[in-house]
Amino acid sequence: MGTVVTFGEIMLRLAPPNLERPLQSPGFVATFGGGEANVAVSVANFDIPSAFVTAFPDDNFLADGCIRQLRGFGVDCDRIVRKPGRVGIYFLEAGANQRPSKVLYDRADSSIALSRPGDFDWDAIFEGADWFHITGITPALTQGCADLSLEAVQAAQRMGVTVSCDYNFRSKLWKYGKTAPEVMSEIVRHVDVGIANEEDCQKSLGVSLDHVDVESGRLDTARYERLAVRMLEEFPNLRMQAITLRESVSASHNGWSACLHDRESFLLSRKYQITHIVDRVGGGDAFSGGLIAGLRLFPDSRADALEFGVAASCLKQSVPGDFNRFSTAEVLSLMRGRGSGRVER
Repeated sequence: MGTVVTFGEIMLRLAPPNLERPLQSPGFVATFGGGEANVAVSVANFDIPSAFVTAFPDDNFLADGCIRQLRGFGVDCDRIVRKPGRVGIYFLEAGANQRPSKVLYDRADSSIALSRPGDFDWDAIFEGADWFHITGITPALTQGCADLSLEAVQAAQRMGVTVSCDYNFRSKLWKYGKTAPEVMSEIVRHVDVGIANEEDCQKSLGVSLDHVDVESGRLDTARYERLAVRMLEEFPNLRMQAITLRESVSASHNGWSACLHDRESFLLSRKYQITHIVDRVGGGDAFSGGLIAGLRLFPDSRADALEFGVAASCLKQSVPGDFNRFSTAEVLSLMRGRGSGRVER
């Protein structure tokens, strides 16, 4: 089994304790998080070799602490590049009920944001790898990061490595003069497995249907079948397109499911009603990691692979922090219907 390599930025995450507002009490809970690292942790939890690639500053205890934590999950960090810069930070105010979650970034001049094409030896990085995962977050940081992301997917494609991309649109990041569709469209032309939420196809790639009201608490799944088909038509290189379907009743109550089109059939997963969300940040990344793992665990069943990704993501939203902390056995248990929450003795 080859290694799943992910590439992007991981940051120090600072969040008020116990669903408080920022500085309601004089303290933050410090953890780490970032889309691509979250996927690497998920994959490692499912006993699949994973490696995380980023740039970190030398002689920096935040960077060293982050690497130790990732290695504690079984993630290979030997491909990380050390160079000038800093460790980025993001502040999270977790929402509850009708109060939405809010994110404040402090990531300018981070080591990854200062990176450029040529800073990473992709031939060495992809040695022994058979899967590469990237998101739309890294290309949104700087023009250099956009060029670097394109260099990475081109190198993976050249070396026969399957490429997945979560289109992840972040409106607060696209500030350097390029629009997301300008950059992401070229990157996605080198992608095999596309992953998106309800709005990413439109905002990251300019592919849309009629308006989707994600706050109504109900979604028209037939519309997403048409959207998946549109994506496969627009990007003939895509082997499959997955779309997560989040029905947002409130910050604490979401309906959660996903669909997948593999050019042969359209698959729709079971829907979970998550009525007491603990932390939704990283939920999409848990789906990506679960889908990647599911496609390996169930090579003959795309339906089971999809269900594994949705169940993994559902479980992740029951724990605080960016990282998914559930095993293959626990995800399979939920897939098989053990979702009542009864005490296991």
